Amino acid sequence: MVAIKGLEKFAPKDFPGFIASTIFLPGCSFRCPYCHNGDLVVRPETLADVPLDLFLAYLDSRKNWLEGICVTGDEPLLEPEIEGLLAVIKERNLLVKIDTNGSQPGRLEKMIASGLVDWIAMDVKAPLERYPEVVRAPVDPAAIARSTEIVRTSGLRHIFRTTVVPGLVGEDDVRKIGEWLNGAPLYRIQSFSPIRTLDPSFQAIQPFSSDELKRMAAAARPYFGDVQIEGI
Repeated sequence: MVAIKGLEKFAPKDFPGFIASTIFLPGCSFRCPYCHNGDLVVRPETLADVPLDLFLAYLDSRKNWLEGICVTGDEPLLEPEIEGLLAVIKERNLLVKIDTNGSQPGRLEKMIASGLVDWIAMDVKAPLERYPEVVRAPVDPAAIARSTEIVRTSGLRHIFRTTVVPGLVGEDDVRKIGEWLNGAPLYRIQSFSPIRTLDPSFQAIQPFSSDELKRMAAAARPYFGDVQIEGI
């Protein structure tokens, strides 16, 4: 049984261009200190489930109005039965957007090949050599690199995203990510929010200013088709 831990009924920012809802699945293989979904990461049992039949009834009640579902969480590809969940969403002629951290390339590739995904957002945490330091958990950089190539060659609409955090992920990292992903169509720089962070000490960190975020975007633009900034 898939554990859905949250349902946001109207989520236009999560699936740009479509009338969409977002569902949240629990668990993550990373422990990014700035993460603001701590309950989903380490305490999912404290969150109430959205029963699957209730979720499906919600989809059916929005027929001919709802266009897509964003499936996120912390790392939704860790859900053992995610393919079945995506299948029942697709059966209702809805688009599916997956948010992933790239740690599960095999599952990602399988879902794409099965036609279960229409849009992909992959969070690129840092340049590959800095991943263990930034995500603070065991990580296979080769798996991350493979996921980026799977996404880039999928033929699907996609976006790469990086959350920037003073003292941890900054302009130099953004530039190195640009060199790594050179030619990708869309990249988003996201300012972290110092609220309910997994590591409480990060709640005392002041996010980058608007001018600093704009400088990072300028540093990234030579490498990407389009660069967006979220958080200003």
